[in-house]
Amino acid sequence: MLPLVMLKMIEFTEYIDANGKSPFAQWFDALDAVAATKIRVYTTRVELGNYSNVEPIGEGLSEIKIDFGPGYRVYFRKEKEKLLLLLGGSSKKGQQKAIDAAKLAWKKYDSERKQSVRKEKRN
Repeated sequence: MLPLVMLKMIEFTEYIDANGKSPFAQWFDALDAVAATKIRVYTTRVELGNYSNVEPIGEGLSEIKIDFGPGYRVYFRKEKEKLLLLLGGSSKKGQQKAIDAAKLAWKKYDSERKQSVRKEKRN
């Protein structure tokens, strides 16, 4: 009998901006069902630890390259060992604009997190 192996699952969460919006969800929700399913398959692979289609894009962020349709991309930042923060998505055509937006979203998130930590230390 083969032993059961428990996979260490990494969890994706979405960045929510100051207006309560998720840049990733706004992009993802506009996709057709086939594209959304393909992207979900690739993000699940990363959650399971398969980084074969992941490339760094600078400033600690990475992209998942999805070899389907116009060449979809999902932008994220790994935080600690269990959390991947989804920052946005695009097709290859809109890649640089989306990367710039993901980097800005990360900076805002990081700044808000640091402010929150400072407030907790004062209390």
